[in-house]
Amino acid sequence: MNCTHPSAHSDAPGEERHGRILEALHDHGWSEQDNFLPPDLTLSLALECATLAAAGTLALARVSQGAARSLQPDVRGDRIHWLEAGQSDACDRYLAIMETLRVALNRRLFLGLEEYESHFAFYAPGDAYLRHRDQFRHDDRRTVSVVVYLNADWLPEHGGELRLHPEGLRMWDISPVGSRIAVFLSADMLHEVLPATRDRLSLTGWFRRRA
Repeated sequence: MNCTHPSAHSDAPGEERHGRILEALHDHGWSEQDNFLPPDLTLSLALECATLAAAGTLALARVSQGAARSLQPDVRGDRIHWLEAGQSDACDRYLAIMETLRVALNRRLFLGLEEYESHFAFYAPGDAYLRHRDQFRHDDRRTVSVVVYLNADWLPEHGGELRLHPEGLRMWDISPVGSRIAVFLSADMLHEVLPATRDRLSLTGWFRRRA
């Protein structure tokens, strides 16, 4: 589901933080930054995701698209709920923040990004997502992938890392610490989600360009 928001919000990260994300994305194809969201917003989004999970509202995520789209829990185990503008104050604050990032990406990297789609992703203990790329074979609109983590008090022994496999470089693990953001190029970055020992909450999204 596509989400757009008409205006920026005072929560939005400053130019310096945007600059770090854009520089790393340009130089390496990915970026990891801490404290991307205000703590109160991270908490509100985590509560919203957990409430949806407890209510049974989350749907098991599918893989692929079109006629090949299917449930494959051995490949992808998360449950999701697409964000819609207006569904909650926290959602609207988050979408406004991502709108400022979309503008910054276009201004600095000339990517022609027109919209942002995002969903909550809930991984129960033991769930994972095997190696994949985010851009579909016959649909190149997804250009920049974003993961924002919502997990309080996450420890290394909890696992659940996002494992990146940059071409020609060593793999890189990103722990799902609350308010941390991971950004990478959708077409290029092979990646996977490792299983965790506790519930793992995040917002996963994609900046898309016109077909």
